[in-house]
Amino acid sequence: MDQHFKIKDRKRVKYGTFYESCSRSLTTSSSLQCTQEVNSCGHVIINTKQIPVFRGCGGPLVGDSNSSSDHFGGDGLGDVITDKDPQWEEKLQREHAVNAMIRLVSENQNQVSLVALGPLTNLALAVRLDPSFPQKLKHLFIMGGNMEGKGNLTLCAEFNFALDPESAHIVLEDFLCPTHIASWEYSCRNALTWEFFEELMNQDAPAARFMKTITSKCWAYSKEAMKTKRDVYFRPGFVSYDAYAMAACIDGSVVTESIECPVRVELQGSMCRGMMALDRTNKLKKSHSVFVMSKCDVAKFSQLLMESLRQPCNK
Repeated sequence: MDQHFKIKDRKRVKYGTFYESCSRSLTTSSSLQCTQEVNSCGHVIINTKQIPVFRGCGGPLVGDSNSSSDHFGGDGLGDVITDKDPQWEEKLQREHAVNAMIRLVSENQNQVSLVALGPLTNLALAVRLDPSFPQKLKHLFIMGGNMEGKGNLTLCAEFNFALDPESAHIVLEDFLCPTHIASWEYSCRNALTWEFFEELMNQDAPAARFMKTITSKCWAYSKEAMKTKRDVYFRPGFVSYDAYAMAACIDGSVVTESIECPVRVELQGSMCRGMMALDRTNKLKKSHSVFVMSKCDVAKFSQLLMESLRQPCNK
C-alpha cells in the first residue's frame, strides 16, 4: 500500500493486513505532513513486525505542500492518542519508500497488486527511476480522482489528485498495467448509513474499540457535523473512502460495474487543476484505458468492513 495516513487509513490498514490475499502488500507513506503522519502510521502498525513501514516523499513534485490539519485531526488520528512510542522513528525501515517499491516489485514481478491511497508522488517517482516498474505490477488500485468535475479540496478536483496533480498525471499516463480507480463520486454514491457506522464501531473487538476512540472527536465521523461538499452533491452518509479501493483489491466482485476508458489529469487552470477527465469518446487517442469503478455491491462491502474490525489486533 502507498498511503497518506489518516483515520480512514487506519481502517483499511487493518482491512488490508487481515485478508490473506493482500497480506504481502507493501505499506509506505507518501504523506504531505510526513513526520507527524508517519508517526501515526507507526503507532497503528509498526509493532506488527510482518509489515515494514517505509517513509516516502514529504511533498508534491511541483510547488509546496497544500495539506493542513483537517477534520481527521492534526495527527491524522483524531488527536486522542497520548501514548505514542517515542522511539517510533527507529523502527522505520531505512530504505526510501520509492526504492523499496521498485525493489520489492522487481523481486515479485506480476505478483504484486499495489493499492495507492494518497497523493501519487511515490508512484510517479518510481516510474521515473524505473520506467519498467508499471509493467512489473499485476494490478494498480487507486483511491482518488473524480469523474464529473465535482471536487472536495478544490472546486473541481479530488483531495489526493489536487495535492499533487503532476504525479497523478504521470501515473495515469505511464502506468500501463491494469489500473482500477475508486473515484470520489464512486465512494460518495456508495455511502453507508450512520446506523451502520454505529454498529461497526460498537463491535466487541480491540480493533473496533480503537477505531471508536480515534473517531470520537472527529467531525468527519459525526452525522451532526456541518454540511460538507459531499453532502451537497450526494446523500448524507458514512464514507470510508480508501476502503473502497482496498475492497476492490481484496475481492473484485465488490465492484459490480466499471467504466473502461482513457483518462487524463488536467494540469492547467485556476479551477480545474487536478481534475480527472474521462475520455469515453476517444478524443485523446490514448493507447491504454483504465477501469473507473461506477457501481458497488454495498452489502458485500459492508460485510468486509465489519469483518476487518472484528479481528484481533495481532502484534
